[in-house]
Parts: sequence; C-alpha cells; structure tokens
Amino acid sequence: MTRSKKVLVTGGAGYIGAHTSVELIQKGYTPVILDNFSKSDRTLLSGIEEITNAQVRFYEGDCTDKNFLKKLFALEPGIEAVMHFAAYKSVGESVEQPLKYYENNVGSLLALLEIMGEERIQNFIFSSSCTVYGQPDVIPVDEQAPFKRAESPYGATKQMCERILEDAVVSNKELNVISLRYFNPVGAHPSALIGEVPLDVPGNLVPFITQTAAGIRKKLLIFGNDYATPDGTCLRDFIHIVDLAQAHVVALGEMLQPGALERYEVFNLGSGEGVSVLQLVKKFIEVTGVPLSYEIGPRRPGDAAVRGGFARGGGGVRAGRSVCDRGVGHALGGAQVDYGGGRGGGAAGQAGVVTSLRFPRARPRPRRGPHESHAPALRP
Repeated sequence: MTRSKKVLVTGGAGYIGAHTSVELIQKGYTPVILDNFSKSDRTLLSGIEEITNAQVRFYEGDCTDKNFLKKLFALEPGIEAVMHFAAYKSVGESVEQPLKYYENNVGSLLALLEIMGEERIQNFIFSSSCTVYGQPDVIPVDEQAPFKRAESPYGATKQMCERILEDAVVSNKELNVISLRYFNPVGAHPSALIGEVPLDVPGNLVPFITQTAAGIRKKLLIFGNDYATPDGTCLRDFIHIVDLAQAHVVALGEMLQPGALERYEVFNLGSGEGVSVLQLVKKFIEVTGVPLSYEIGPRRPGDAAVRGGFARGGGGVRAGRSVCDRGVGHALGGAQVDYGGGRGGGAAGQAGVVTSLRFPRARPRPRRGPHESHAPALRP
C-alpha cells in the first residue's frame, strides 16, 4: 500500500468521515476530504492531523455542485475511489423538512456519479443505513431482507440512493459499488481527539446523554416507553465508531482487488448486541456515577421500535467492542467534558480490530426499494 492511492472522502470532517479518514491514513491511503461544514465541525480536521501526524488534504465545498466537483478532480488527479458520507441524517428533521433531505442526499449522489463517470473513477463506497429495511418482519435482519416502507424521509433517501446505485452499475460496466448498511455508531477515537460533535441539539442518543450529564442540556427526553420491546423503549444495535471506520477501509481494500467482489455488494455493519435506549442511559449512570436527569416523552415521528441485528450466516461485520459494557466509557473520551464525578475515556472499549468483512457464499441481490457552494481551496 502506498500513499499514491487517493480516496475522496465526502463529509470527511463529520463524525464517521473523520474516523474513517484516520483509519485510511493509518493503512497508507491518502484521503482527500470534502466537506461544506453544514453539519460538521472544523476541529475534527485538526484532530485527524494530530492523531496521524499527517497533513490533511481538504476542500471546502458542496457535493451537489457539479462544477465544484470537476475542479476538485482536476486538482486531485489519481483518485481511485470515493467514500460518500456527506448526507443529512436526522430522522426527526427529515420528517419536518423532507424536501431538504431529498435535495441534498439524493442530489449529492447524482452529482457525484455523473462527475465520477466523466473522470472514469470506478470505485464507490456508499454510507447507507439500516433504515432501508423499515420495520423488518424478522430480527436480526440480514442483507436479504426486503425493503419495507421507510419510517422517515431520511430512510427513504437511503432506499432511493441504493436503487440509483443499482441502476448505475447496470448502465456503467466500469463502476463498482459497495453499500454499507449500518446501525447506530457511537463512541470516539481512543485518543479522545475526535468524536461526535453536534453543532445543534444532538439528534443521536449518546451525545445527548453526555451533554445532559455535563449540564449543557437540562434533561434527556426518551421518546416513548410503550414499544413492543423488553423495557418499552426503542431497541438499537450500536456499533463502535472505530469498528465502523475500519470496516470501510477493509471494504475498500477488497474492492481494489480485481475479481474479489461482485460489482454491486451490500453488507450490514453491526455489533449483534441489542441495547435499549433506557438500558444505555442506565449503563451511563453506572459507569460514570453521575446522576442523569431524564424523563419519558411521547414517541418521535419516524422512529422504529427495533433497528438492528447482525446478519447471521450472511455478509457483514461484527464489531469487536462491546458498546454497552465498555463503549459508553469510551464514548465519554471523545466528549471532552467534565461530568463532575470524573470523565470516562482512555482506551476503554478497545477489544479488537476489524480485519475482514464476512462475505456470504450466495451474495444477496440489491433490494429495490439548499446549500452555499465554495470555490475549491486546498487547506495548507
């Protein structure tokens, strides 16, 4: 592996993109990061550089802007693959502003595919989601489960994007695609230099927990306790962010080996460990010793009762870190806040390294189912 293997990472200054960029650099790749900072924080770029001791190649711009993408590819010849993380991802916000989500999430994919075709870039890894399954009939869910009606516009955009990619592979005989459907990433890099840094009110559970514990939020609102789950709160499959990032790099390595995969592949990424919202809250209190103010509220539109489940006997990856037992403390390491009773962190949760995806013998068929632009400016 040499540094000449460039990978465009859209949304690379975001939570998942930043952790994946670290793993790419550590495996000898050169990530070219693209982000417009509509949902991300610039401090993560500094964190990437401090962790890797490498200068980040960064462009500020919008993935829906085709002219910008053309300029970027002209300035960065030799890009071999694209990892597409740039998307809006709040379930609740997507219910309130569906057109914003369709325009950004679907529009950015269409723009990328068009310009990639012009540039003859053949390899594409898509950041998909378990939301494509809707409310599945069987838990755990594997890659062969049919798509059900999406529970939110966000989930619908992921279903649409996967259908677009399926059709694009049929029409473009040079294009190779892997869609990675993952569940609920949590945690932070063990250095605590990068983690989940919401710009507004957190849409994910763990940062809302940590901000409530730190006094930034008055209380945590749990959306519903009348679901058909053991304690009535939503059940999720949480995957550690470093496991998730490593899985993307493994997928890329497989993709770059001629003949290793089919031209369109789908894999679930999860821990295989179902954890309820209330269970995670109680584990936080247990690990930190910090009282946490929370109350039960009404259900949130777009939420499914259960999302998760490792693909038994199929493709996918099982995470090496137990989120509920150790990942909570590890998540605190990236929060960079003082909880009064002491902050968790350090190397908690370091229980394994993802080294391979488990490929099914019979690969599943794919399931059918306004931003300001900036001129490219390479960050010194």
